[in-house]
Parts: sequence; structure tokens; C-alpha cells
Amino acid sequence: MLKQLFGLGPKIDTSALMANGAVVLDVRTTQEFASGHVKGSLNIPLDSLATRMKELPKDKPIITCCASGMRSATAKSVLTNNGFKEVYNGGSWRSI
Repeated sequence: MLKQLFGLGPKIDTSALMANGAVVLDVRTTQEFASGHVKGSLNIPLDSLATRMKELPKDKPIITCCASGMRSATAKSVLTNNGFKEVYNGGSWRSI
């Protein structure tokens, strides 16, 4: 149950999702993002997500990521609760 709660279930194929146009959403702080990130990813810190969701497409898959997977799990919940249909917790940005 904890794995499902935090989106740590079966590993998703992020490469395939990205090849099909998925958006990688990094929810770390701008300082963390500046120190390294997935090429082409979008940085919206978790504490800004509620006011910046309009920047995200609702018609493409979204892969959330952060440092460890905790903030990205929260971001996934926020997005799905706001009508985004295809959202995946990618966990640590280093694993994408």
C-alpha cells in the first residue's frame, strides 16, 4: 500500500514515454534544478505548482521527478486531483 501511495509501484518506462512526447516536470527548487536536471525538463517547484499548472499540457503524459521521489509523488497527486489524466511519478531525476 505504501508503494502505491508514493507512486513507487512497478517501474515505468520513462524513455518510451519521453519518446512519445511526455513532459518531464522537475518539482525541485530552482537552485536544485540549476545544479543538474534532465535535458529538456520543465522546472516548476512543488510549492509553486498549484499556481502554475496552466503551464502544463493536459493532453500529454507528464513524468514528475525530484531528488528522491517524495515531492514528485505529491506533485503527481496534485496534478491528478486537478484533472490531469496521464501522470507518472518518475522518482529521482537521476533515474530518468
